[in-house]
Amino acid sequence: MKKEEIKKTVREQYGKIAQPSSCCGPVNTCCGPPVSCCGDTPTLEISKNIGYTEEELKAIPEGANLGLGCGNPVAIASLKEGDTVLDLGSGAGIDCFLAANKVGLNGRVIGVDMTAEMLEKARENARKVESNNVEFRLGEIEHLPVADNFVDVVISNCVINLSPDKGQVFSEAYRVLKPGGRLMVSDIVLTKQLPEAIVNSIEAYIGCVAGAVLRDTYLEAIEAAGFKEVTVIDEVRFPADILANDPVAKSLVENLEISREEAKSLGETVRSIRVSGIK
Repeated sequence: MKKEEIKKTVREQYGKIAQPSSCCGPVNTCCGPPVSCCGDTPTLEISKNIGYTEEELKAIPEGANLGLGCGNPVAIASLKEGDTVLDLGSGAGIDCFLAANKVGLNGRVIGVDMTAEMLEKARENARKVESNNVEFRLGEIEHLPVADNFVDVVISNCVINLSPDKGQVFSEAYRVLKPGGRLMVSDIVLTKQLPEAIVNSIEAYIGCVAGAVLRDTYLEAIEAAGFKEVTVIDEVRFPADILANDPVAKSLVENLEISREEAKSLGETVRSIRVSGIK
């Protein structure tokens, strides 16, 4: 798949998810149960399963949590009062609003997303709570609309795996961080290569599977960007029973002529990890 084709499709699909009145069908949440715009699986339950506390979920504006992601990067970011935080692929703003609560009025949170519909939804959510320390910018995470040496912490939640150029993403994260700044991300990686049919499936890419790279390759890309003390804080196996019931996996079985057993075995290959690094 060409890079621009991937970006275009990702932008279109996540634009549909952001539409408040649309029923866009099931969407893979990367390491939680499948969720749909029609509410087949409670978003609150999904978010708790991937690391958000009930207290955190009550502290964000309604509509900020779409049940997407594969972890809670804010929980590992050790944010401090006055920090400037950048969220890569901020979506409807859940992690931005949680970060804003931690950095306080003297801090600042910037969310960057390439999907106009998501950006509109995030800004609407910010207006609901009259948030003065959060802003959302339209842009690609490979080309961040942020100045050099500007932020204290970069966070991201199951978004970098969707980028066809992860090395560029980490280089940009390094560029915008101040010396001593921290990278704290949750993402999806692989323990072995996927079958070619899955790698070439745009549906699997949208489902966070085909876009993932090998665990070591992912960590090496962070180090190659210049980060030191790159550490895997947490690593969880993608539950095979969840993946077997996932709409993306079902689509792969139907459209790519792979067996259900092969689709289920992906659960042994996919990992959700939380990684940190220092500039």
